[in-house]
Amino acid sequence: MSTTLTQNVRVLAAPGTRHDEILTPAALDFVGRLAAEFGERREGLLKERRRQAIRLAAGSPLDFPMVTAAVRADRGWRAAPPAPGLTDRRVEIAGPPERRTAVDALTSGADVWMADFEDALAPAWDNLISGQLVLLDAVERRLDFTTEEGEEYRIGTGDLATIMVRPRGWHLDEEHLEHDGRPVPAALVDFGLYFFHCARRQIDAGYGPYFYLPKLENRYEARLWNDVFVLAQELLGIPRGTVRATVLIETITAAFEMEEILHELREHSAGLNAGRWDYLFSVIKTFGHRTDFLLPDRAKVTMTAPFMRAYTELLVRTCHRRGAHAIGGMAAQVPAADPAANEAVLAAVRLDKEREAEDGFDGSWIAHPGLVPVCRTAFDGVLSDRPDQRDRTREDVDVTPADLLSVRRISGPPSPEGVRTNISAALRYYAAWLRGQGAVALDGLMEDAATAEIARVQIWQWLRHRVVDRRTVEQILDDEIAALGADYPWAPVDDIRGLFERTAMTGELPLFFTPDAYSRHLVRRPEVRA
Repeated sequence: MSTTLTQNVRVLAAPGTRHDEILTPAALDFVGRLAAEFGERREGLLKERRRQAIRLAAGSPLDFPMVTAAVRADRGWRAAPPAPGLTDRRVEIAGPPERRTAVDALTSGADVWMADFEDALAPAWDNLISGQLVLLDAVERRLDFTTEEGEEYRIGTGDLATIMVRPRGWHLDEEHLEHDGRPVPAALVDFGLYFFHCARRQIDAGYGPYFYLPKLENRYEARLWNDVFVLAQELLGIPRGTVRATVLIETITAAFEMEEILHELREHSAGLNAGRWDYLFSVIKTFGHRTDFLLPDRAKVTMTAPFMRAYTELLVRTCHRRGAHAIGGMAAQVPAADPAANEAVLAAVRLDKEREAEDGFDGSWIAHPGLVPVCRTAFDGVLSDRPDQRDRTREDVDVTPADLLSVRRISGPPSPEGVRTNISAALRYYAAWLRGQGAVALDGLMEDAATAEIARVQIWQWLRHRVVDRRTVEQILDDEIAALGADYPWAPVDDIRGLFERTAMTGELPLFFTPDAYSRHLVRRPEVRA
């Protein structure tokens, strides 16, 4: 293994196939400029996250900020208009930037492909750089390949889904890249490498560099992203306002600052998205110490729950009054081989998407190409030949802070099946993740890191409030670990069990499982020579 140095950026990883096409000196210098400009500011915002968590745990009320009341009251400002390729977004498909997934997504008939470095890609170094290569090849239309089994994957010459890239969140570091002796923020690595190599290419193709921004907690984090966009465009000579970004509203604190987040990003905004599982994960992480926020089995917490309805209706109203797209949540179902079972799957997705379209959303997410027709039909039924329904401003919606926090209306203890399901799902996902797979089909659903997060924090919450006995959890854990080892002999069961115990069964809840798992298992760094 060797260490590559370019100015103040070190690559602490062995070179891989075609890695030199991505990790060029100029690209690394570009990422280094971003890290130098924004690294300390990002650290300050992460410290503020921790301070806010302490304040909320101590009983401080969560409310719409008084200091930004003027922003909310001012009807004069608008988000940027839809960019080329983002005018009609009624069907968006999400998945990791892997070659096979990319071909399937781009040719699925969806309007947008969200290439996900955040939740659907295990951040092994080769996965990350291979993902960047997939995006570069997609933009260059050279993704065609044939598997060892002779299966052909071709993107053809027709229209493809518009690419949007979701970089990792502000909370994560990339341990294989160092700037001034410190890991580079993972968000800037994913964003910077894609932007450097593909922004100009996308513009030349008639599109642009488009992004999804995950796990923002407040307007200041949105402001940081906006400043990243401004500098990145300036450094590469790209006109300001070319970038577009949709923010996932997937934390409870961000739900109280939706308009402010749109305002901060308004010259680069491409609307907001309702991130379901991560939103529930955030609710528990923020208020899990309170008995009135005790959630039942996750399967019982549907989008029709009062606090979830309040969140999604406020999202649509906020976006449309500012001229921005409102994008609905994920349908993670995988079509079934059995016709009767498959009809049940499609019926559930159809009901979900029809509800979103009727509520005013302009489009929605799916995880599998087989769901494109049902999602499109649901939105066609409302939109017809219109690209969106941003003119429907939902002035009938009046959401209060109490509405967003009305979890107690569905609060309750879990069922025995719900406890086992969560433990099983977390363990099986951990096994896949540690093996380098970030998106995995489990029990008929295409799951990603958000599934493991909600599963493990629910176990933590139930243990904390003693609605589940610790010995019961330990017995189920023993059973599921034994079953995992029998089904997957390759699985490092001791590591998986240890990860679950550290992230779900401790007194203090770790904010995310990924930093622990990443630092222990996916960081492969060579010796650094002076």
